[in-house]
Amino acid sequence: MRLDRFLSNLPRFSRKDVRLALLAGRLQVDGLTVKDPLHDVREFSHVMLDDEVLQVGKPARYFMLHKPPGCVSATTDPQHPTVLDLVHEPDKHDLHIAGRLDFNTSGLMLITNDGQWSRRLTQPATKLPKVYYVETEQDIGEHYVQKFAEGFYFAFEDLTTLPARLTILDHRRARLSIVEGRYHQVKRMFGFYDNKVVRLHRESMGPLVLDPALRPGRYRPLTAEEIQQI
Repeated sequence: MRLDRFLSNLPRFSRKDVRLALLAGRLQVDGLTVKDPLHDVREFSHVMLDDEVLQVGKPARYFMLHKPPGCVSATTDPQHPTVLDLVHEPDKHDLHIAGRLDFNTSGLMLITNDGQWSRRLTQPATKLPKVYYVETEQDIGEHYVQKFAEGFYFAFEDLTTLPARLTILDHRRARLSIVEGRYHQVKRMFGFYDNKVVRLHRESMGPLVLDPALRPGRYRPLTAEEIQQI
């Protein structure tokens, strides 16, 4: 929300009061004096007028979790354990998942209460690569590599997937980098060759890599450096 609009929503401020306070440099947002009426004020912003606190600002929270198989990427589910069941934090109902994983897929999952941050991470326009370790039921042929780079036509969505990078590790193991998150995308891509994916594990999302010290089901807060990478 714009700073001038934030102030105007408070009953005590008229438009003239807002304009004069800004011109006089009486407003501070997160410890910095702000005169720009268009300055963005979020639910996390600490806002002061002179020595008076107008908004305390709730803390922004960011967590990295190692999702185990057999866990639903949801906040609640009547039948299965969810990702949030693994998180033991106060007010965890404020948290949401940034980039879901299928029920039996494991690996990196990011959980936050910052909607703008999670949108930057997951929106298609950013094209952040997501890297998966894949094991298949049958051998992975060298001819797969070119097809993955060309893309697959998905009739249900009437679209062709964006170029993906497939690196074959051995006969039935590969590493795959994609920039989309279509429904069951990885399984459907290998399904083009009738080759069933038997294990799927997300290793990274953009610059964020799953901490090797995190065991399945465990999580930790992101570092300031990790947060700023998105």
